[in-house]
Amino acid sequence: MLARKDATIGQGAIRAAEALIRPHIRRTPLLDVEGVDFGLRVGRLALKLELLQHAGSFKPRGAFTNLLSRDVPEAGVVAASGGNHGAAVAYAAMRLKHKATIFVPSVASAAKLERIRAYGADLVVGGERYADALAESESFAAKTGALEVHAYDQAETIIGQGTLGLEIEDDAPELDTLLVAVGGGGLIGGIAAWYSSRTKIVAVEPETAPTLHMALRAGKPVDAPAGGIAADSLAPKQVGQLMFPIAQAHVDHVALVEDTAISDAQRVIWDKLRLATEPGGATALAALLSGRYRPEAHERVGVILCGGNTTAVDFGR
Repeated sequence: MLARKDATIGQGAIRAAEALIRPHIRRTPLLDVEGVDFGLRVGRLALKLELLQHAGSFKPRGAFTNLLSRDVPEAGVVAASGGNHGAAVAYAAMRLKHKATIFVPSVASAAKLERIRAYGADLVVGGERYADALAESESFAAKTGALEVHAYDQAETIIGQGTLGLEIEDDAPELDTLLVAVGGGGLIGGIAAWYSSRTKIVAVEPETAPTLHMALRAGKPVDAPAGGIAADSLAPKQVGQLMFPIAQAHVDHVALVEDTAISDAQRVIWDKLRLATEPGGATALAALLSGRYRPEAHERVGVILCGGNTTAVDFGR
């Protein structure tokens, strides 16, 4: 077994996970762009194009780490998701020939539901928010014995997402700052565990779902608002218990952005790069473009474009 729920989440476990999942995931590009094209003065602007990952987001890293390092019963796996985690678990289960049942709330986008169905999982849509889907998935696991694959509050999930930090440092060890969008915190937890304060990690959240922001102010995970344009990916009820101490130790601060800044960032990414991002995938860059994070003129900044599951581009016109 690679890790238990209470296992230490650190560089050694992340390196082991990277070797384990490497045959099943893409090493996504790190694209250097001209800051001036985005209206920014920075020493370097590097975009990690994780929206090009299998299943359209970073989530397969954690999904494959779970399915390859834990015992999967005959009943298969079950996951609750706003959409991206469900698509990733469905994809990993399909590749590894396991049954998968995915619970999603009604806010999940059509693009994400289509991906889950395409990968052959049993899809159950119900409830208004992620917390509702999670409760249903836990009940299903208790009844069937299916293995629960948590979207963010599971050591294997956090460790798997940390492989993204490993890749970024391999390609750009000189970065001063890395901007990471936050939902439940699995991605930033894994990345912060990898860097361990060797690079400044800035969390970015929508003002409409300030989950980590409120947790850091309270000194523990607390209930937060869960709405806004990115509610299908960045709006859990609370951040995870496992990632929270990592964030306390290694996340520099949280930048909050308006929903309009997120949609503006989506348009800029499309205009400048012809890449279609979902709202959650554009949130980290929104902090730069809106001035909620202001880099120094010499600062070398990395930004993760973490998801692209959207139907925003109409190819029929």
